Amino acid sequence: MYFLDLISQINTSQINTGFLIQDFAVVMIVAAVMVFVTHKLKQPMVIGYLLAGMVIGPFTPPFSLIHEVGTINTLAELGIIILLFVIGTEFPITKLKSVGRVSMIVGIAESLGTLLITFFVSQTLGFSQFDSMFLALAMSVTSTVVTVKILEELNMINEKSSVLIMGILIVEDVIVITTLGILQSLALTAAVSFVHVIVSVAIVVGFIAGILILGSRYLPPLIDKLARKTDYSVLIIVILGLAFGLSFGAIELGLSPVIGAFLAGVLVAESNSAGIARVITIPLRDVFAALFFVSVGALVDVSKIPLFIIPALILIVTSFMAKMLIIIPVLIKAGYDTTTAVRTGLGLSSARGEMSLIVGKGGQDVGAVSSYVLPILGVVTIVTTFVTPYILKMGAKLNISSGSNPDKN
Repeated sequence: MYFLDLISQINTSQINTGFLIQDFAVVMIVAAVMVFVTHKLKQPMVIGYLLAGMVIGPFTPPFSLIHEVGTINTLAELGIIILLFVIGTEFPITKLKSVGRVSMIVGIAESLGTLLITFFVSQTLGFSQFDSMFLALAMSVTSTVVTVKILEELNMINEKSSVLIMGILIVEDVIVITTLGILQSLALTAAVSFVHVIVSVAIVVGFIAGILILGSRYLPPLIDKLARKTDYSVLIIVILGLAFGLSFGAIELGLSPVIGAFLAGVLVAESNSAGIARVITIPLRDVFAALFFVSVGALVDVSKIPLFIIPALILIVTSFMAKMLIIIPVLIKAGYDTTTAVRTGLGLSSARGEMSLIVGKGGQDVGAVSSYVLPILGVVTIVTTFVTPYILKMGAKLNISSGSNPDKN
């Protein structure tokens, strides 16, 4: 019986392979055309990818140009892992340590502050208590994928504000995953287990600390040895195995895979071969990152946008202002110059994306939220992904102050 099932699966796979190849070709061709157009118009590539997704998506009349939407989305999720891994190779542990304390303070303050403010605004708009809770949590977390991709495209990824952003993004992800578990438990049992909360936090801290402390001792020398004694094909297999292995470990512990992927990149950054690792993985990153943003564009059902645009815009503006009003004063108080504080605030206030949708889906899975919460978050994702490149580009042009603390500059 097992072999019959296996043969059936193989036959199904063979039937779908043609569709998958066709879909991949369509995605790449349409994305190439749209990126060429946006490049000529001097617009960010992300906009081209989103437009490509809207062109080929299942909601575009008269018919969808792709067949295996689920498969494309799966490939896009793989792209998130590769993208965050490559970004991680730019951030050795010493660089993250330099912003560790302030990242923790800012991350906790702006996440919880934005959550509370957005909750009360959602209640004012007439959402139920649980709808408001999940919407507030979704709006409190910045899209790591969208933000780092645009920062990289603007050649800002190595700036001090970007180092701060990456540190704070890790704190945000930890907070949102822990809080999501609490809200789901509350929805199912009407009670919160403090033991469960403590265990969840301990798992997160243990996972990150274990990787950074033990991994940094043993893995960088191994990567350097492979880079010296073998060809790059073996090296790329090993580092991708590390990236997906830690991502899988994060998932098994109930965490976001982006945490594991980013930490894998950080470990590679500790080696002397980090530059080689970046060079050989960048082509993969570009292909799969394109798939991610195209898949986001494909989610757009233009006909539904008018139904949800008003509450979506109110939530976007609320969370944007809340984050800016918290992040900038805290960073200035910590000794950072105004330019860095504003750029960091803009980077963390603009994009909502993959984690926001995960929160909405988490609420839907336990029956805690209304059917329109996830579509609202879909509109939020699309709107913020479109406007974020322009907001961050504006931030890149800012030069408000030369700086007050030499240690931060």
